[in-house]
Amino acid sequence: MNRGVQAYTSVARTRDEIGDVESYLPLVKRIAWHLKGRLPDSVMVEDLIQAGLIGLIEAMQNFRDDQGASFETYAGIRIRGAMLDEIRRGDWTPRSVHRKAREVSEAIAAVEARTGREARDEEVAEELGLSLAEYHRILQDTNSAQLLSIDEPDHSELDEDQLVSDMPTPVAEVMEEGFQQALAQEIDRLPEKEKLVMALYYDEELNLKEIGQILGVSESRVSQIHSQAVKRLRARLKNWL
Repeated sequence: MNRGVQAYTSVARTRDEIGDVESYLPLVKRIAWHLKGRLPDSVMVEDLIQAGLIGLIEAMQNFRDDQGASFETYAGIRIRGAMLDEIRRGDWTPRSVHRKAREVSEAIAAVEARTGREARDEEVAEELGLSLAEYHRILQDTNSAQLLSIDEPDHSELDEDQLVSDMPTPVAEVMEEGFQQALAQEIDRLPEKEKLVMALYYDEELNLKEIGQILGVSESRVSQIHSQAVKRLRARLKNWL
């Protein structure tokens, strides 16, 4: 019996309390399509939905309503985590893409350390020895590799104990609080356009095309802005990441 079937057969006991799988299918599809907007064409939304359904079933199996979080909140995190795990197992991102992303973050950090202010596109391109067009192309190419939000440095937020326990360890609590404070401060320091793109993408959950319509720019330009914002944050938060 495979993993999905095992999870499905053991979930019956919770259905009377939280509903059935079909009632949460729109949630699975919404999360899948939101992730799909950040992935290359080779990743099929149907595969994300299938992985998300397994995450939903496991959430139904493991959810405990005495821990404070609602089932919808818990299930949403587990669904997204299952999709991300499936993508990681696929390992579709070439090593060269990861290398270029690191190089951009290092260049941003070098420019900002030298100038004491936010790095401009032209300065980062010069630091890398590239034309501005080549730099923007790298931002476009590496954006799809950034699967995880900047506030998910090691996927630990998907650990079940952390999700359902209302008694985190003191060290974990301090580390989490410290990282979140540092992240909030650095997001606030982003250039205004990058800050707006991050807010629309992560808080409002708009896709790149929708953000482009709001800003009056192309979808590819939004992708570049998002990519540079994430790399800027990674450069500034390197001691945490």
